[in-house]
Amino acid sequence: MINNLFTHSRLMRRWRLFFLLILLPASVLLPACTYAHQTPTTIVLLDVSPGRVAMELQLPISELELAFGHDITKSPETLLKRLGPQLAEYLKAHIHPFVTKSQPWMVDITGMKIDTGIQAASGPAYRELIAYLVLTPHPGESTRAFMLDYDVIMHQVINHAAFVSIRNDWETGSTGAAPAEAGVIRWDTKDNVIYPLQISLEKGSWWKGFKGMTSLGMEHIKEGTDHLLFLLVLLLPAMLLVNGKQWGKSGGTKYSLVRLLKIITAFTIGHSVTLLIGALGWIRLPTQPVELLIAFSILVSAIHAIRPLFPGREAWVAAGFGLVHGLAFASILSGLQLSGGTMALSILGFNIGIELMQLFIIALVVPWLILLSQTPVYKWIRVTGAVLAAIAALAWIAERSSGRPNMIAGLVQKAAQYATWCILLLAVIALVSWLLQRIKAKAHLQ
Repeated sequence: MINNLFTHSRLMRRWRLFFLLILLPASVLLPACTYAHQTPTTIVLLDVSPGRVAMELQLPISELELAFGHDITKSPETLLKRLGPQLAEYLKAHIHPFVTKSQPWMVDITGMKIDTGIQAASGPAYRELIAYLVLTPHPGESTRAFMLDYDVIMHQVINHAAFVSIRNDWETGSTGAAPAEAGVIRWDTKDNVIYPLQISLEKGSWWKGFKGMTSLGMEHIKEGTDHLLFLLVLLLPAMLLVNGKQWGKSGGTKYSLVRLLKIITAFTIGHSVTLLIGALGWIRLPTQPVELLIAFSILVSAIHAIRPLFPGREAWVAAGFGLVHGLAFASILSGLQLSGGTMALSILGFNIGIELMQLFIIALVVPWLILLSQTPVYKWIRVTGAVLAAIAALAWIAERSSGRPNMIAGLVQKAAQYATWCILLLAVIALVSWLLQRIKAKAHLQ
């Protein structure tokens, strides 16, 4: 899931290169003293929603040092500990969004960290300060149209530029897509001034925002191979009776449907609970352990599909691991920096999208599993599917614990692109096996 849903750092580097290519022709026409060398630039990302605008700044500290006035490049790892409050005040002093110039919006710094960027022009890595801010308008003022008065770094470094993009626009349903260019803030050499950037967005609505979040939920499940794999593998033995310490024959269509419904409902309840509390910020867990637990949940369900570990208690297991999966879902919404009613509506829409896509995929797969469970072939389908899922889970555990990609995890992601063909193959095998079973049964009766 983390590999899919919104690869943020790489995308931002591509945008930095794109903006530099735009700026390069203009730099040729400007005086040589202004663009004596090409420097790392600032990236400004805006997440716009009703009542607030979240801002992410990516500031190269080599340039920041020239404007901030402190020696910060020698020990960047201790920068925030040494000068965190001063940096926050500096940023607030140079960022003034407004609708009416005499009444600038409130600007709050919600977090800062040191990261590594790549200079598009020459390639070497450099350190950058990542700052997270929230811009709050006055009552009655819209976040759809405002001026961004901004001169961080460039008030001292005249050849510096800030490239502004709209990363998320809730009211138009534009969330999770590639950032949309909003403009460039830099010195106007003709008038010798830094003009505010006008942010003017197309008209949006709460309904568009709700639909956008529903679509985001559907897309998240569509691309969330690990979430779907857990549920599908857990469903593999759900149609079967237990025979001692092994899986036995099919319990029949009614038995299968009841058990499937219990498991799906339990998983939905589990992930809905933690989606709510995680998105609202009531509980926060680091991404890595959550992703590791998701991979572990797939491994457990795969072993259970081969040999019963918790027969009759699949619904409880689905609910328990659903709590973990919900935390991963919540990380998507919490990253949008939404507030109040917007967040509540987003949680509802996102969860509806998850359920719609989840039910759609289950409806495509489960009928063939029920049909196959009534044939001898199902044992091989079940065991083969469980073994492949276990291999994928182990690959993900290795990748997510070490932070290094591996070949098997990459192959799993590529294989997921052929899911439609896999379902068609499953349907063909199910129909052929069931028909052969019927023919064999009739021949035996005669």
